[in-house]
Amino acid sequence: MTRQRPLLLLTIAACGLIALFFGPVAARQGSPADTRPPGTNYKAPAWTFNKITDGVYHAVGTGSLVVMSNATIIEGDRDVLVVDSQVSPAGAWALREELKAITPKPIRWVVNSHYHFDHAHGNQIYGPEVEIIGHEFARQQILAGKSQDSPAREFYVGGVPAQITELETRLAAVTNDKTRTTIQSQLDIQRNHLASTNAVKPTPPTMTLTETLTLHRGGREIRILFLGRGHTAGDVVVYLPKERIVATGDLMVNGTSYMGDAFIMEWVDTIAAIKKLDIGTVLPGHGAAFTDLAKLDHWQAYLRDFWTQAQKFHKAGTPWEEAAKQVDLRGNAVNFPAIRTVGITPNHGMRRAYEMLDGRVK
Repeated sequence: MTRQRPLLLLTIAACGLIALFFGPVAARQGSPADTRPPGTNYKAPAWTFNKITDGVYHAVGTGSLVVMSNATIIEGDRDVLVVDSQVSPAGAWALREELKAITPKPIRWVVNSHYHFDHAHGNQIYGPEVEIIGHEFARQQILAGKSQDSPAREFYVGGVPAQITELETRLAAVTNDKTRTTIQSQLDIQRNHLASTNAVKPTPPTMTLTETLTLHRGGREIRILFLGRGHTAGDVVVYLPKERIVATGDLMVNGTSYMGDAFIMEWVDTIAAIKKLDIGTVLPGHGAAFTDLAKLDHWQAYLRDFWTQAQKFHKAGTPWEEAAKQVDLRGNAVNFPAIRTVGITPNHGMRRAYEMLDGRVK
């Protein structure tokens, strides 16, 4: 017994050291913040980090992983704020991992510009050390399941299983090696997309605002502003007054924005409020950053044109589905080249206009 006691004490001490060093690692690996989510078997990089100015980047997807929305990266003195968490935990995870090549500073703040699935469904990868900031309306919508159950999500994501089946059929039939490689790559991307969206657990903001929230991170002032309803009832912009930069979410995109949850003429007013800020660069929720501020005028003109026509169709008793096919927005094509034909797709914007005109939306 006497000779075995030192050995026993040594064994206990060794076990304690193992628990000390490996116990916390095992706990961390099992936490949402460190577990690699489904749908991340992709060919890097998933992101291009376009430098706007020192410590500010506009992150745009490369296409190797479906991320859908852009992200804005803002460095403070000790940490990083990210605007929008993309369509899935996979997209958010890829951004967080690839961002390490840009800065060693940890992400401590995530802003959801609004509640839509493609901007907020990556929230779940962030642990309790990260504050997720959004408008109170965005929190309410996510808690109510509206980010997961919406016509927009069904339109943009619902067809993925069918796309996978089609690609599998094409892959089985193809004989050309180059074409086979291309189809296989497309199939891998869509399989990742399905796995990642199936893994979503909608996670609401942990910190909310109704008007204004300002963060001071060293010499960086970051203003999070609600300027009015527009794309949704709870859109916020992230404004850097010193740098004259604004990240707009989908209030402004480089093209035409989805209108299925919009407050159409209030949106015109909200863009007017953005124009009153001292800005030189706009970082949109989709598409490339831009400095041509006339794009804000063009979007206001598009909204006014759409609303005018929607009112006429509604007054004439035209069903909204037909109105969506007949609305002619080609007068805006000089500023929005993607407009080539009569009609609007998806048609959710016209349905929303009729809901407003019928008084069903307040």
